[in-house]
Amino acid sequence: MSHPTAIGPASVPNGLWHAWRAERHRSLTSPTGNLALVETRWLPAGEHSDGQKEGEGQPDTVTVTALQRTDIVTGEPENGLRFWDADSPAIRHFDRVDVFPYDPAWVVHATYTPVPGARRIAFEHLRDNGGTRDLVVPGDITLTVDGHEYTLSAFDDDGTLLLVFGDPTNGATTYGAGRFLFVQRTQDDDRVLLDFNRAFVPPCGFSDQYNCPMPPRQNRFHLPVEAGEKLPVFRGGFLAQH
Repeated sequence: MSHPTAIGPASVPNGLWHAWRAERHRSLTSPTGNLALVETRWLPAGEHSDGQKEGEGQPDTVTVTALQRTDIVTGEPENGLRFWDADSPAIRHFDRVDVFPYDPAWVVHATYTPVPGARRIAFEHLRDNGGTRDLVVPGDITLTVDGHEYTLSAFDDDGTLLLVFGDPTNGATTYGAGRFLFVQRTQDDDRVLLDFNRAFVPPCGFSDQYNCPMPPRQNRFHLPVEAGEKLPVFRGGFLAQH
């Protein structure tokens, strides 16, 4: 089976990938990393909190932060709190994230076409029972993989393009609901870099307290993307709740 056209291993050194993996491990196990999230608590309509009161009396390992989303039914702002525990069971039992071997063939250039205005595309989320949430997609990413042309939708994640994609490895060797990839800008405004060696397990793969977007139809590849992260591995028979 053929692969995308590589830009060459010298362009993205293998050493940088190992450094990225080390940073991923540090981030996942940090006091407010994916593995530390033990509770997401949504407040009654109209209420809000900065988490200071709720943090009183908690163990020293616990941090409470505020978050906000749009109510999927009313469209109104919905306020909530997240509880992070630096000594969570997931952190204590976490060993590593399994990965595919680094493959320069999965480092590819793509064409980026900005779309004027705040175009929004519906993304189904893992814990919304089939409901969708509109996310801002500022442009189209086009590339050809194994003779198939794709027009991908990456949404704006605090100023960075985040691609949520699926492929036949999902539910077999990789996380069932798809994987994430940050899109790298280049010096050319109409070009972006997709390094699938840096595809990663979404936060939902480490804690059931996240509500992750799922790949829309146009972001699903027909061939296995055997690059990037596979699944988290835990010691002692521990299972993350997905």
